[in-house]
Amino acid sequence: MNAPDTSKQVVRVTIFNQTYTLSTSGDPEDTQQLAHEVDDLMSSIARRAGNLDSTRTAVLACLHLADRLRSVERELKCLRESVNHKSRDFVSVLDRALSASDGG
Repeated sequence: MNAPDTSKQVVRVTIFNQTYTLSTSGDPEDTQQLAHEVDDLMSSIARRAGNLDSTRTAVLACLHLADRLRSVERELKCLRESVNHKSRDFVSVLDRALSASDGG
């Protein structure tokens, strides 16, 4: 059995006109894409908000991303509850079908 690859790769990204050198154990292209999305978000906030410094822009971007995360977590919770409910219903239907086929 092979040990998981824990090697890290260095990735250079630019967010809000600032270059960062990051180390990632994941796909460097994923890191680049995430950085691009953060850059787009911060640029969008800066255009709409006007005269904000980069720290305030970053804080607003973090709040926006935290809100999106919370929404996705809530949606995931609802989906899990729905799957659990449907699974219980399915088990009940199967139990009735098996009981009926056993003559009982």
